[in-house]
Amino acid sequence: MSTYTDRDLQSREIITKAVCGKGRKFSQVNHTVVPPHAPTSILGAWIINNQYEAQKSGESIEVIGTYDINIWYSYDKNTKTDVAKETVSYVDIVPLSYLDKKHRGHTAEVSAQATQEPNCIEAIVSSSGDGVVIRVEREFRVELIAETKVRVIVSPHDLDELEDKHLDFDGGDDGDFEDLDPELLDEDN
Repeated sequence: MSTYTDRDLQSREIITKAVCGKGRKFSQVNHTVVPPHAPTSILGAWIINNQYEAQKSGESIEVIGTYDINIWYSYDKNTKTDVAKETVSYVDIVPLSYLDKKHRGHTAEVSAQATQEPNCIEAIVSSSGDGVVIRVEREFRVELIAETKVRVIVSPHDLDELEDKHLDFDGGDDGDFEDLDPELLDEDN
């Protein structure tokens, strides 16, 4: 059995686009909606029309969006009902839990995904009695996609010829692997 060393192999650097940053943020926020009539009780509350976009901001991603809050409520001592509607703006700053500072250039693509759409988890009449306080939770996952370099091993030999051979890569390790982040191997991050 013949053994190939790192001298038999060459490497190439390939410039490609890759995920160079990731982050996730869960938020709970309160909004106060003041309907045209002082509410007696809350019959339902829901959120629709969530729209957002993302942009890079330093070492974080800003998710900027809006959604509509709809509150079905009774008033006039529970004798009448109405629906109050309000559009709310929000900005979530999502820190990047992983960021490869070696990505090339400043032109990066940013993507955001709502892993949990904004959802009303509680709606109560405010202590003043003239509004409704709703608690909303939402979660976003973001990615920063940029150019980066990948080093690959190129063999001068035919792949069929190498199939039954033992390759020895131990001789030329220059420590480049010490900078690898083990969390990158976990696809759920």
